[in-house]
Amino acid sequence: MNIFSPDSVQNPFFQKTRRRRSIQDTHITLAHGSGGKAMRDLIDSIFVNTFDNPILSQLEDQATFNLATLLQYGDRLAFSTDSYVVDPLFFPGSDIGELAVNGTVNDLAVSGAKPLYLSCSVILEEGLAVEMLQRVAESMQSAAKKAGVQIVTGDTKVVHRGAVDKLFINTTGIGVIPTGVNISAHNIQPGDAIIINGELGNHGTAILIARGELALETHVESDCQPLNGLVETILNVCPQVHAMRDATRGGLATVLNEFAQSSQVGIRLHEQSIPIREEVKGVCEILGLDPLYLANEGKLVVVVESKNAETVLSAMKSHPAGKDACIVGEVIAESPGIVFLQTTFGTERIIDMLVGEQLPRIC
Repeated sequence: MNIFSPDSVQNPFFQKTRRRRSIQDTHITLAHGSGGKAMRDLIDSIFVNTFDNPILSQLEDQATFNLATLLQYGDRLAFSTDSYVVDPLFFPGSDIGELAVNGTVNDLAVSGAKPLYLSCSVILEEGLAVEMLQRVAESMQSAAKKAGVQIVTGDTKVVHRGAVDKLFINTTGIGVIPTGVNISAHNIQPGDAIIINGELGNHGTAILIARGELALETHVESDCQPLNGLVETILNVCPQVHAMRDATRGGLATVLNEFAQSSQVGIRLHEQSIPIREEVKGVCEILGLDPLYLANEGKLVVVVESKNAETVLSAMKSHPAGKDACIVGEVIAESPGIVFLQTTFGTERIIDMLVGEQLPRIC
């Protein structure tokens, strides 16, 4: 069932004339997932009013788009989906709503696509405060507006208390890839430069501290942000980007291992070039974590030919999301499929793929 059109409002005449309702309840009950009046009130009050846009306002079971409008941006569609189960829902610098929008926007953007439309599906736990859900919806709308996308369809489900932890969100996105852009991990070649757009590990550290399970205090905030504007800036100066990926779960180390294996090349990182906040390093030292594997929500890894590296780096630094960009390594022909870290001591160690996640439920 579409989150924005419960069965009770499927009659077209009724859609055109009905007034939007407001929810009177303070907490989610099973009735809010029943398809009746309580569900309609929830949908109207929280989602329809907050995400309001011309496509959404049709209140159909699907969002429809004009193909001619899509084609003005390029000749291929990009399609991505992700689910968000972060704990806690609100953390320094961001929250699950902003995360759900930016995460899918960024997955589309690193393919070179212009993100355009998102869906929003939510699973709600019985007893969730309506005020909290409203805050999340408003955060999603604010993030969507900042990223230049619209939330146009979705779904809602309510489950018994304890069957889910407060709120889970799934967002699916559609974007259009410009003609001539071909970004893939299989394009990487020896001699390519590796660039990142700033400090690593801030998101994972912020989540860890926000859980309150450790007697640690820092001022680290999540780096959650949309990256589509930065990607557009990069492609304007270098449409021939070989590969690009956002370093979320598993961090920089995981992304580079995936790159090395996909193109069967070696990769060498330079430890002294990798920007990591002292607070993040401190937390990692105390807990025995490696910041190269910590999650990020506003960092991307760009691989370009070395001759284009300085041009791309300069362009990235001109954008707010890339002002701290730097070259952190290069692609080598030796040892295909392996990532090395050249340490500050002049030695090298292998950066392998983790078997599991260092920190669970970080997105």
